[in-house]
Amino acid sequence: MHTALVTERNSLLIQSREHKDGWGIATYGQECSPLVAHGVGPAHSDPDFERVSSQVSARTVVAHIRQASVGAVELRNSHPFYFGRWSFVHNGTLREFAKHKATVEALIHPELRVNIKGTTDSERCFYLFLSRLSARGPLDGTVSVEAMAQALAETMTLVSTLTDVPGSREPKERSAMNFLVTDGEAMVATRRNRTLFISSGLGGCPESLRAPNTGVPLQQFLVASESLCGGPHWVQVDEEDVVGVDSRLVFHRWKVQTLADGVLNPRPQAQHSLA
Repeated sequence: MHTALVTERNSLLIQSREHKDGWGIATYGQECSPLVAHGVGPAHSDPDFERVSSQVSARTVVAHIRQASVGAVELRNSHPFYFGRWSFVHNGTLREFAKHKATVEALIHPELRVNIKGTTDSERCFYLFLSRLSARGPLDGTVSVEAMAQALAETMTLVSTLTDVPGSREPKERSAMNFLVTDGEAMVATRRNRTLFISSGLGGCPESLRAPNTGVPLQQFLVASESLCGGPHWVQVDEEDVVGVDSRLVFHRWKVQTLADGVLNPRPQAQHSLA
């Protein structure tokens, strides 16, 4: 991953000249839980970022550079956020978050809410996602990529209903929610009010990522809010799309509205546990 993080034409190191408010890298190796490194300053001037990047070789890697919008520039607000085997990053901002913070927190399962350490909207979206996912089964159990996609879409729908100006399509009146989440096996990402690109690598077939059908096996899956090199193998994700791969690196694509259908008027559910 050293190329994508450091040496690519539009690597995260280059992007950190604008996104200068902290960085983080989560890697998944043999252990179920990720190894996570964080920095609070600009990645391009932090030798630890390049040192960690040069050592990264893992089956799954999540990296983030922060441009602060909600929450101070401090270590506890640096992404990725993680809980157990789960790690999460966010590019975007919830509209008028201070006004809606208490309502968003009320949607988070109490057993998860106590784990919030920082002051960002992003961390609260992570724990809201985990709350939605835990309604489908234990967080430390087997979780399908479809369940992950549904929980992310439900998080987006609940948040957008609270924070957006009703009926508006103006970017400044809608929450921006590019989310990415993984348990080290499957990975799911969303696009809303920010650009998002995917690639199957230099040797991959970009047409397989543009096709409306899913179930395409890949050798590699890359996700970035900006194309890292501008090459033709980077494919732009459509607005309000959810994309991901399962544990076999089979590619899937969904629409947020389809996944979250009925979330605002849910059917009664049995009580669930996080254990």
